[in-house]
Amino acid sequence: MEINPNITFRHDRKVMHARRPKVLIVGAGLGGLTLGAILQKTDIPYEIFERAPLVKPLGSGITLNATVAPLMRQLGIYDEFVAMSHVVPAVQVGNEDREIQFSFSNYFDEATERFGAETRLLPRPKLYDLFLRQVPKERLHMSKKILTTTQGGNGVLIRCSDGTEYEGDILVGADGAHSAIRQNLYKQLQKEKKLPSSDAIPLPFSTVCLVGQTKQLTPEEIPLLATDKCQLIRIVGEDKPYAWNTFTTAQSTLCWSIVQFLDEESSKQHDSFRNSEWGPEAAGAMCEQVRNFPIIAGGDKKLTIGDLIDWSPKEYISKVMLEEKVFKTWHGCRTVLMGDACHKLNPSGGAGAVNAMHDAAVLANYINALSLHPVVDEIERAFELYRAERIEWVERAFETSQMLQALVAKGLKAMLVRFMMKNMPEFLRRRAAEQMYSCRPQLAFLPLDETPALVKPAYQPSLKAKAPALEDKEVDRFVETV
Repeated sequence: MEINPNITFRHDRKVMHARRPKVLIVGAGLGGLTLGAILQKTDIPYEIFERAPLVKPLGSGITLNATVAPLMRQLGIYDEFVAMSHVVPAVQVGNEDREIQFSFSNYFDEATERFGAETRLLPRPKLYDLFLRQVPKERLHMSKKILTTTQGGNGVLIRCSDGTEYEGDILVGADGAHSAIRQNLYKQLQKEKKLPSSDAIPLPFSTVCLVGQTKQLTPEEIPLLATDKCQLIRIVGEDKPYAWNTFTTAQSTLCWSIVQFLDEESSKQHDSFRNSEWGPEAAGAMCEQVRNFPIIAGGDKKLTIGDLIDWSPKEYISKVMLEEKVFKTWHGCRTVLMGDACHKLNPSGGAGAVNAMHDAAVLANYINALSLHPVVDEIERAFELYRAERIEWVERAFETSQMLQALVAKGLKAMLVRFMMKNMPEFLRRRAAEQMYSCRPQLAFLPLDETPALVKPAYQPSLKAKAPALEDKEVDRFVETV
């Protein structure tokens, strides 16, 4: 098929192929796999394309709160998620003298009653594997680096570096902060003078992060592992531009991360690393810089980050830039963005993964509600509704992630944030938690999760988006034969 951007015809659905739109998903990260797992529950054809040749077990611990529990229950994977994760009762903030200065609660004692689920943490590779297993292998295509995209009135076409081409009706960019799909879309929109100037500015970054996960350890080695709840501890460096986190897991491992806050000079030194994704490259030098940082291990153990590095397989250690930006433009013609491709949030509190999963649920609802063989106008309207439903929640998450980042940052602003969090009245804490956890999107085309919760979910417009009704008998007979 030749993709003609000038074709804008309207068609008779009785004459054209009466079929659901085919979705091409670029990016097999958590967002892309979540969308794939959702579409697997429909009759919508889809394919996932990933530029990496294989899946690498990268990343540290990841926190998922009550806002994704309904979706995971609908997909039938919540019980397995619970079995491989730990409840996070609180975030503890300590100092280099290995003293806990204060903590703020996740209300785990009453979270299920109030929100329908608890906040839980697990190693990122475990969560990734859980979603990977929901997608049939034949739907996932590895080593597919996207070079160009072409879209128009009669479809979308992607071209890969290996010379292969794929056609579809909808293109979803779920390929991360440095999204090739976003770059191709924005290039097209710039030519048409439809791209806001702020979206043309490169992603800003002010931090570098080193992450890892140890091998399985014993409570004798790490006393904190003796508890059946996640011990999440953040330490703020006193005279150094660093903060570091440790998380105990249900697998008796310790996940860890170190954040380096960059000034103008150190930012320039890391500029060559700007375009890289999660990976072990350049991690070695940073490992040496942070080896002596003290950690709180429990009991009278006085361990350091160096001990954790020595206990961590090299393939589990990686270095990454932490950019932060919410783009204004999320879609154009048949292309739509989700997750980090359109809103890159600091990973504090798991905001990036949670919001990518929310994106997938809402976007899937609107795609599922499209007419058979939809025209461009119908697709663009669905994308507009998707962005309108998600943008306010994403902007709130962006503000929250910045505040959580400030908990371990340097300077006067960070000190004020820590003071505020430490002394915030309980009723304000509860109000903030209720607002955050009220966003609990579900899928309109699966039985709704009816788990009781005192805090009701926020209104979700896409729950009213229903799949097209096939009233014409001729169309019905055609669909039965394909």
